[in-house]
Amino acid sequence: MAIHPYVLLSAAVSIDGRLDGAAHERLVLSNHQDLDRVDGERAAADAILVGATTLRKDNPRLLVRSVERRARRIASGRPEHPLRVTVTASAELNPKLAFWHCGGEKLVFTVDGALPRARRVLGGLASVVSTGPALDWPRLFDELGRRGVERLLVEGGGTIHTQLLAQNLADELHLVVAPLLVGEAAAPAFLAPAPYPGGPTARMRLLEARPIGDVVLLRYAPKDRS
Repeated sequence: MAIHPYVLLSAAVSIDGRLDGAAHERLVLSNHQDLDRVDGERAAADAILVGATTLRKDNPRLLVRSVERRARRIASGRPEHPLRVTVTASAELNPKLAFWHCGGEKLVFTVDGALPRARRVLGGLASVVSTGPALDWPRLFDELGRRGVERLLVEGGGTIHTQLLAQNLADELHLVVAPLLVGEAAAPAFLAPAPYPGGPTARMRLLEARPIGDVVLLRYAPKDRS
């Protein structure tokens, strides 16, 4: 039986809990110091996962930016960049996105109904795997474990974070709070309503609270609740 990876959720939010603004142009919430910290987390990961909505909206490459960190990965026998993973129930992803055309190996998880389309559109760009009739996170983690992924960095979006926290599958949460107020009802929220473990009175254990320039990093252990 494959061992599930250690799952680290990473997000930056405004004070009013938004991941972005409502406009088409991305709102940068973090600062240079914290972006460098995140780059260190990418370099430490075996795989980076984002949802399809994040790919469509932000068109990220999800690469390790630091030349020194990439060199250390290579020197240790690891790929220059972590495996990059996305999850889609529809397979409606543009094959021209930057994600597909840089940085080594890619993996797409989908569901049975979208598998033919995913293989037709993306099969030449990434490995494509179905988790069954519906998205099955434990089965997804089994597959990552079989591929040697021991540490998984999840960078969003809100739907992915909500599902993993609601199913008690996240081992660690890094939440960076930026000194901004978005104030837009249409702006994406960090989390959606869900039946979270323990209900509204269950308190996660705080691992660290650290200022990084004008933002604050909060590290929590989601499975350790009182």
